[in-house]
Amino acid sequence: MAVKLAPRIALLLAASFAAVECACAHDNPPETELDAVVVTGKYNNDVGIWDSASQGGVTGQGISLRPLLRTGEVLEAVPGMIVTQHSGDGKANQYFMRGYNLDHGTDFASWVAGMPVNSPTHAHGQGYMDLNFVIPELIQRVQYNKGPYFAEDGDFSSVGSARIAYANTLPASIASLSAGSFGWRRALVAGSPDAGPGHLLYAVELEHNDGPWENRSNLRKGSGVLRYSMGTAANAFSITGMAYSGKWNSTDQIPLRAANAGVLGRFGSVDPTDGGQSSRYSMSADWRQTEGNVVRNASVYAIRSSLDLYSNFTYFLNDPVNGDQFRQSERRTTTGGTFSQAWLHKAGGLDSTTTLGLQVRQDRMSPVGLYTTAARQQLGVVREDRVLVRSVAPYVANTLEWTSWFRTIAGIRADSYSFEVASNNPVNSGRAKASLLSPKFTLAFGPWHRTEYFVNWGRGFHSNDARGTTITVDPASGAAATRVDPLVRTTGYEVGLRSQPFTGVTTSMSLWTLSQASELLFVGDAGTTEPSRASKRSGFEWLVQYLPRPWLSFDGTLALTRARFSEFDPAGPYIPGAPDKVASAGVTIDSKSGWFGSARWRYFGPRPLTEDNSARSKATSIVNARVGYAFDKKTRLSLDVYNLFNKKDNDVDYFYRSQLRGEAAPVADFHFHPVESRALRMTLSVSF
Repeated sequence: MAVKLAPRIALLLAASFAAVECACAHDNPPETELDAVVVTGKYNNDVGIWDSASQGGVTGQGISLRPLLRTGEVLEAVPGMIVTQHSGDGKANQYFMRGYNLDHGTDFASWVAGMPVNSPTHAHGQGYMDLNFVIPELIQRVQYNKGPYFAEDGDFSSVGSARIAYANTLPASIASLSAGSFGWRRALVAGSPDAGPGHLLYAVELEHNDGPWENRSNLRKGSGVLRYSMGTAANAFSITGMAYSGKWNSTDQIPLRAANAGVLGRFGSVDPTDGGQSSRYSMSADWRQTEGNVVRNASVYAIRSSLDLYSNFTYFLNDPVNGDQFRQSERRTTTGGTFSQAWLHKAGGLDSTTTLGLQVRQDRMSPVGLYTTAARQQLGVVREDRVLVRSVAPYVANTLEWTSWFRTIAGIRADSYSFEVASNNPVNSGRAKASLLSPKFTLAFGPWHRTEYFVNWGRGFHSNDARGTTITVDPASGAAATRVDPLVRTTGYEVGLRSQPFTGVTTSMSLWTLSQASELLFVGDAGTTEPSRASKRSGFEWLVQYLPRPWLSFDGTLALTRARFSEFDPAGPYIPGAPDKVASAGVTIDSKSGWFGSARWRYFGPRPLTEDNSARSKATSIVNARVGYAFDKKTRLSLDVYNLFNKKDNDVDYFYRSQLRGEAAPVADFHFHPVESRALRMTLSVSF
């Protein structure tokens, strides 16, 4: 039985230790069922190693064969996830999954190389998740969870989570140059030479892009990674430094009426001075020790990040003279760590695995602010705060094998938060505290005939912006403001199965429900809070993968969701921005003849844009493709084609009031950000 538990324990340890790279133990994995993940097919969806039907992994090889228009699209490897953009490429993407418009994070948590990405009390939005610093070639694995069923997942993870693990070593040093449409240029150098008893991983990436926009993006991005690692899969130590900086111009969403009248082109901009700059610098250290049936992990990290973002979504609605541009700015220092111990043991004569963990984190914003601007010149201060957010979360999880075909997974985590706000308006200063318990429980049956069944239940949460917990007056209008609950409860249920009915075919299906006590959020664009109603979402998800040959794979996903407010309001029951249909399909080839490539279709279904469903977006359907040839083991040439059929769909749609220069009154209208027109990118890669 202990042998049967081994692969599941490896995954549990990787997941439960948020500050250690996911699946880092598989740098040199033992021979287990996990070896089956090294396939062209990308999805590690095998029977017998997961604890829900909607949990899984994606190999680094699978990521490398995807044509990625934007770095954040690595998360589209998570079945049912949609990654879009409504602004400049240097800004965090907008995410959609399980009937949620996740904005720039909010209810989906991510970690990269063991460090958290989501930012609480962020200048632009709660849970802001900027993945622009990720270097895709370094990704070893992406492990994803969906639903609040896992004790290691805390804030922002009610809908799901993803842990992006970087490799400690690369098969060979690489250098690549890319060039393509709209001023696209990229250069990468990476390697992992031996250094004493360990390895020194390094990577430097430089990128430029203008996009199809009339006001060219002029994106300038640079990223670097330096890591020293030593030891084995069982006993290891590593220290990692990362650096990222980006600057860009933005073409934000534009009003449909201006496009229809010919006032703006499809790729035009109302305010050409929108844009921003951001940076992220980090240091982290990871340690792992194995003694018999006990595995200990420890990790610490420090992150220094900044953002200056200039946006104008309403044009001349609030200020007919200077316009409505505003700057959202922050300087943030994040420190924290995660510590865990897991062991195999007997419980009442049954095989059992228990994990104890502790996660601590502190975010200091000095300051975080919202300012009125014109052409990036500051006109006034809406609010400026110095904020301290601290959290402590112990957790425990236990897997118990009752029989050879039935096991339970039970867990609980206790999250405790403290908030301190020092505002430029003293009446909005203050302190707040909150804590809650989040129990989790899973029943797993089988496998029988290569099929396993799951029942999952769990509670989770997301934190609200600290400024909303102490607010007294609206910083823009001076009117009385309502404080928000610091922590918002979610409850999820799921039943599903995972099966391998035929050779080469793996599939998983799930039915799920997620209820949220309140969709209370701090609205960064306005500098205030807007409490909303409780909500409930239910859905069905299906993933299938077919591997007819070692070099050929097909995969497809389908996600159907019903999203509604669960409290009555005359405005209507629909949740704006909630997609009810998401689908994708792909084919991947990586043959020994030298040819490789993939084609991927992504369908983003229509969404209600108002609570009464009177305004709806259209669906978006896009195909991206890659074809390449490996001349030998060292030289590869590839061509990526994005928006292959040059569709004129939209990345994102909204419906709200705005006012253009010269208009006598505000107009309620559709606002859209178009998908980028067809683009080609050629990449030459050389190994050395």
